[in-house]
Amino acid sequence: MLYSAFIFGLISSFHCIGMCGPIAMMLPVDRNNQAKKVTQIITYHLGRLTAYGSIGFVFGLLGKGFFLAGIQQNLSIFIGVVMILIVLTPEKLFARYNFSKPAFKLISKIKTALGSQFKNKSYKSLFTIGLLNGFLPCGMVYVALFGAIAMQSESLGVLYMILFGLGTVPMMSSVVYINSYLTVPIRNKIQKIIPYVAVLIGCLFILRGLGLGIPYISPSSMSLFVQESPNCH
Repeated sequence: MLYSAFIFGLISSFHCIGMCGPIAMMLPVDRNNQAKKVTQIITYHLGRLTAYGSIGFVFGLLGKGFFLAGIQQNLSIFIGVVMILIVLTPEKLFARYNFSKPAFKLISKIKTALGSQFKNKSYKSLFTIGLLNGFLPCGMVYVALFGAIAMQSESLGVLYMILFGLGTVPMMSSVVYINSYLTVPIRNKIQKIIPYVAVLIGCLFILRGLGLGIPYISPSSMSLFVQESPNCH
C-alpha cells in the first residue's frame, strides 16, 4: 500500500498549489544563482518531509495499537470507507464546522513564526519554513494520515507520510519556476481528478482489509495477523 502514498501525493500536489503554492513562490531563495536556488528549494522540502514524517510517526503508533489489538482488517476497511466519505461529503458541510477551531491559537502561532522566517535567506530559515508549512492544516494531509494509521507501524507510518510528501515535491518545486503557466482553468481541471484518486485509494484499503487473497492488493486473512508460531504447509 506504500505506493499509493506517493501517487496520492503526486495528484494532491495540484491541490497544494492553491493552498501552499503562495508560500513556495515567496520562498527567500537566490534568484541569480540557480545551483544555490535548487539546494534552497530542497532544504525547504526537507523541512516539509520532516513535519510529515513526525506526524506519520504519531499516527503510525496509533495504528500499531490497533494492530496489536488484532483488529487490523476492520481498521483497514474503516479507514477506506472514511477516505471515500470525506471525498463524497460536500465542502459546504465541512465549512459549516470549523474543525481547526480548537487548535486555532496554535495555528496562529505557526503562521506568525512562518511569516517571520521569510525575512531571512539562510538554509535554517528555509528548513523552518518547510517544517512549519508541513504542520499547517491541509485536507489532503488529513486523508494521507488515515493511510498512515492503516500501516499499523510507527516506522511504516513515517515512510507512508514521507512518500506522500515526496509525491508533492515535483509540482511544489516547479511552481517556483512555471507559475505563469499554471492557469486557473488548468488547475481546476486537475483538481477534479483528486477525488477520484482518493476514492481509488480508499477502495484499495477496503480490499486490503477484506483479505481476498489477491497478491499485493488484498493479502489473505492469515498473513494479516501476527502469530506466535509460523503457519507452515
